[in-house]
Amino acid sequence: MVISLSVVVLLLVFVCLFLRGGGLKPSHALVCVLFGFLLAGSSLAATVHDGLTATAEAVSGLDP
Repeated sequence: MVISLSVVVLLLVFVCLFLRGGGLKPSHALVCVLFGFLLAGSSLAATVHDGLTATAEAVSGLDP
């Protein structure tokens, strides 16, 4: 749960930066949000979750 919350917060920061910088229009952000909700309800949700978990574990194992 902590990993997914961290990813959501990180993506929210990126969306806010893109909206403020003019690189992302509000309509595009809405389409991205709707796509995320539809993807979460699909059969690919488990695969995406497993991929994010594996990536987070790989990144946390790196030494600076």
